[in-house]
Amino acid sequence: MGVIQSFDVTSGCDLQEVDNAVNQASKEISQRFDFKGLSVSIELRRKENLLVLAAPDEFRLKAMWEVVLGKMTRRGVPVKNLKAAPITSAAGGAVRMEVTLQQGIPTETARAIVKLVKEQKFKKVQCAIQGEQVRLSSPSRDELQAVIALLKKEDFGIELSFGNYRSQ
Repeated sequence: MGVIQSFDVTSGCDLQEVDNAVNQASKEISQRFDFKGLSVSIELRRKENLLVLAAPDEFRLKAMWEVVLGKMTRRGVPVKNLKAAPITSAAGGAVRMEVTLQQGIPTETARAIVKLVKEQKFKKVQCAIQGEQVRLSSPSRDELQAVIALLKKEDFGIELSFGNYRSQ
């Protein structure tokens, strides 16, 4: 039997880079003329993988969100993994928006990845869902590279990462 190659398909946000982007966005917003004297906030709740933006009105909230997205992009945070909930009313006529930071591949997406790979009928590729990631293995490195190319072309609604390459 030949050498088995494998790699993991994962997804997530580097929380340190998210934190840095939030700090930069907060600093920029605090210095902007159109936000002077207003009660605005951007809060990162690491344990909940959640970002909470609050502003006096929807217009300013959307402006804040644009600043945050720009900072995230510059810091290499995959904005596809930021899932913004609809804007809701908060106390005192203010508005807020919660943004979930996608960490790991959701079960439905993992199943869709496995299904897609199986539909392509790669002869030697094995798929296994392991928690919030998918492990793909094969004795053929070429087939694994073809799978990566296939997955990069598909849009699963999240940013996929390919790593943890191994030979066994």
